[in-house]
Amino acid sequence: MTMSRFCLTLAYDGRPYAGWQSQAGGNTIQDILLAAMQEICPAIRSVQGSGRTDAGVSADGQTAHFDVPEEWSMGPEEWRKALNVKLPATIRIFNCEKVEPDFHARFSASGKRYAYRIETGDTLPPLLAGLAWHRRGVQADLLEEAAALFEGTHDFRAFSANRNDGKDADRDTERTIFRTEVAYSGDHSATIRFEGNGFLYKMVRFLVGSVVYCAEGRFPPPEIEALLQGGADHKAPYCAPADGLTLEKVFYTERSSSDR
Repeated sequence: MTMSRFCLTLAYDGRPYAGWQSQAGGNTIQDILLAAMQEICPAIRSVQGSGRTDAGVSADGQTAHFDVPEEWSMGPEEWRKALNVKLPATIRIFNCEKVEPDFHARFSASGKRYAYRIETGDTLPPLLAGLAWHRRGVQADLLEEAAALFEGTHDFRAFSANRNDGKDADRDTERTIFRTEVAYSGDHSATIRFEGNGFLYKMVRFLVGSVVYCAEGRFPPPEIEALLQGGADHKAPYCAPADGLTLEKVFYTERSSSDR
């Protein structure tokens, strides 16, 4: 059977869900998205994302691809509208395009950008509960200094969690962070961004935890640098919660659309 491949760009509020990756309980973005697709076209067998997001982690620019029998008559915009009718309000499709058969949401990606929101005021606004990490005593100038330590190509084994899948010892943990940024909004909001060619399991949360505790004077820069240089035997001690973490964008060097 000849298939047509479509790529979605989607956003979701991760708080109600157990992450992206399909699980037995079914309360994941992947499971819910696939169920919506199969209501429309039962011949769809899978949907593949650009990568996993953990439980509670949100996305503004996740990507995913799926295959449909070529004779199925719906075009990209029809798919976008139909899926948004079937999906809960906390998951939304913002773009759908037909792509070449060899495009893969994960393996064709050249990089990703994550953002993490920090609130530093005395009181966390209730509408930000679960959407920001509330930390007092953060020195703003040190946030930028600490985040910049991670730029470049490093072995990030110390800044990731083990999956306990029997592959941790042999896993390639070298990654490149192209750019870091700390952006401020008002007096008590900061967003830390990391853009890189790939991220390990819980890596962004370890990076953010290290940056924030450094900015609080609890984790000196030389200790961060030591873990980057030889962190295979020790893990960074601070992992930020899922609150505040968003997958903002997935990058593709080339993504040729077959219907352009």
